[in-house]
Amino acid sequence: MRKLLPIAAAALLSLGLAACGGGDDSSDSSSSSGTVSDADVTAALEKGGTLTVWAWEPTLKQVVTKFQEKYPKVKVDLVNAGTGNDQYTALQNAVAAGKGVPDVAQIEYFALPQFALGKSLTELSGYGAENLKADFTPGPWSSVHSGGKIYGLPMDSGPMALFYNKEVFDKYGIAVPKTWDEYLDAARKLHKADPKVYITNDTGDAGLTTSLIWQAGGKPYTVDGTNVTINFTDPGATAFAKVWQQLITEKLIAPVSSWSDQWFQGMAGGTIASISTGAWMPANLTSSAPGGSGKWRVADLPQWTAGATASAENGGSSLAIMDKGANKELAYGFMKFANDGDGVQIRVDNGAFPATTAQLNSTTFQNTEFKYFGGQKANEIFAKSAQNVVTGWSYLPFQVYSNSIFNDTVGKAYVSGTTLTDGLKAWQDQSAKYGTEQGFTVK
Repeated sequence: MRKLLPIAAAALLSLGLAACGGGDDSSDSSSSSGTVSDADVTAALEKGGTLTVWAWEPTLKQVVTKFQEKYPKVKVDLVNAGTGNDQYTALQNAVAAGKGVPDVAQIEYFALPQFALGKSLTELSGYGAENLKADFTPGPWSSVHSGGKIYGLPMDSGPMALFYNKEVFDKYGIAVPKTWDEYLDAARKLHKADPKVYITNDTGDAGLTTSLIWQAGGKPYTVDGTNVTINFTDPGATAFAKVWQQLITEKLIAPVSSWSDQWFQGMAGGTIASISTGAWMPANLTSSAPGGSGKWRVADLPQWTAGATASAENGGSSLAIMDKGANKELAYGFMKFANDGDGVQIRVDNGAFPATTAQLNSTTFQNTEFKYFGGQKANEIFAKSAQNVVTGWSYLPFQVYSNSIFNDTVGKAYVSGTTLTDGLKAWQDQSAKYGTEQGFTVK
């Protein structure tokens, strides 16, 4: 599950202070002391040593096995220090203590800027990482950058698509919507035909909200070092609020939280007829909503402007080198193997969705038939979506905190008379207040 999880307040505070405390600038990048060549990395791998990797992504187990077979003098200690917020808290505690810091850590894209600004990560331009740009799709590649610098390599991605119950759509004569206005009309038609059937569910989700604003071309966050602008009145945010407010006001969305048993039951039973989410979703449907097998299909995400082809990312993680890690050349060698080498296909073969163009564009990958989707070659749609992700999106350097207050701001629009516009304004103001308190200059 690629959920956006909150992080402990203490860890957030220390990250913010680290970002703005004026520490030794040379500590944020090993590349500041010189360039590390491919030959240096290869020599380190052949010499060997011990490497500690903190990650929860399950396919990395197989990657570690193959990596150690290829480089027998390297011992990789793969540690699951928790998922999302649990690992981030442990990671920040280790950084603060100055000991126990891993060499490599899995960090979700939305959290990466926070650790980068906290000077906890190694900046990778000195390793030639920028030369790998063509190997990755635009969304994940943009997401491993912060302040114009690169702090990780993309591990997976979540290009968005519309997952829909074809059986339900056919029963009520609903065409697959090509625009969000058509989606709104489909929601009305479905719910009128059967009040128990909803076009989708939503009780307030920061990840979905920001992803759809992203797709609409919105850029509510701009970050330049410790200078931050937050603006939820831009055209993308306005377009999202207009359509989604009508869905809420007309009670066309199932009041069911994502990832709950009720959610999976609704998708399996036909009362929740579609979801808009990342390409990593099929495995979750197969395992948790088996009753929907053969009934569901995948389509392009509806567009905010008729005829457009825009998409966005929803979820995904990077691997990053910790600044206080002891074996940076080994760490980069492992990261490159896992995210841009033999490890990528190993992960794809075990169910991961790649961020690499080679896998996404391969005939084998795109011709994979999904039994759950009635034999549909869904990867063709996912791969196209990955290429159409709108560029230029940024997250806040304190995005994890911002997401944690979403339900107390925007979320009120789902349970009270508050409008989405007012909720987004409250989210903007409270996020700005927090950022200012942490030493950022917020506009």
